[in-house]
Amino acid sequence: MLFSTIWPLFALICLGFVLARAGFPSTDFWPAAERANYFLLFPALLVANLAEAPVRDPAVLRLGGAAAVAICLAAMLMMVLRRVRPMSPARFGPAVQGVVRFNTYLGLAITGSLAGSDGLGRGAVLLAVAVPLVNVLSILALTDGRRAPGVTAILGPILRNPLILACLLGLGLALSGLGLPFGIGRFLDLVAQASLPLGLLCVGAALRPGALGREVIPLVAVSAARLLAMPVLALLVGRAFGLQGVEALVLVVFAAIPTAATSYVLTRQMGGDAPYMAGIVTLQTLLSVATIPLMLALLGLP
Repeated sequence: MLFSTIWPLFALICLGFVLARAGFPSTDFWPAAERANYFLLFPALLVANLAEAPVRDPAVLRLGGAAAVAICLAAMLMMVLRRVRPMSPARFGPAVQGVVRFNTYLGLAITGSLAGSDGLGRGAVLLAVAVPLVNVLSILALTDGRRAPGVTAILGPILRNPLILACLLGLGLALSGLGLPFGIGRFLDLVAQASLPLGLLCVGAALRPGALGREVIPLVAVSAARLLAMPVLALLVGRAFGLQGVEALVLVVFAAIPTAATSYVLTRQMGGDAPYMAGIVTLQTLLSVATIPLMLALLGLP
């Protein structure tokens, strides 16, 4: 049942890969589609779900705290490992991103498939906490913290991030009790309906199998840390926070999914090892079709 629920999502990723390699509908389509989703469709999905989310529920608040703790613990463990095996920021940055970042499209698609609107709402709350945090950690890892830009230079791009802005708007609407009146919620729902399918297609279009031919052992090590160790860590943290039901499911799902495809863009922009990052993204995405249902089943979820 679990596999049959998840495999259609990966089929969309495979379809995106095939279509992009076939040049259909055109080579210009995929960058434009990704921008439309990033700046319009996906923010609409976040606002629509956060505005109606029970953000005052203690369990939901604990979910946000558990997500932050799990991510910070993983980053700290990576720093300890770096002391044992030193590596440059160009290499450490992709490794950290490969462990702490996550593919938001796939995470919400899975939680929505397994837990419906409750899963989407809780997933949006997790994103509101985790997206800013993983962005800051990724920048610090890529710059080694010592030659990182100032606070303004770091926070500027984060506060202009459409996903973060959408989370802030949705949380504000939920906390104010205004919700989405006058049919605005229905409008956003209609806009958002294309977001997850299109996002998964774009994930497939961005895969780079050619990057898998180099440095197999580091790629496998980072992928194992992300796809196998992170879900276990998330489950333990979730139990420490007293999470159950949908909240526990959402936390573990977002820990079990592959890293974000946008990690490659950030790595390239900041002078990191972009081919290494592309290999991490590609291998994790390919492996996760098996590891996600396996880990959820082994951990007793959903």
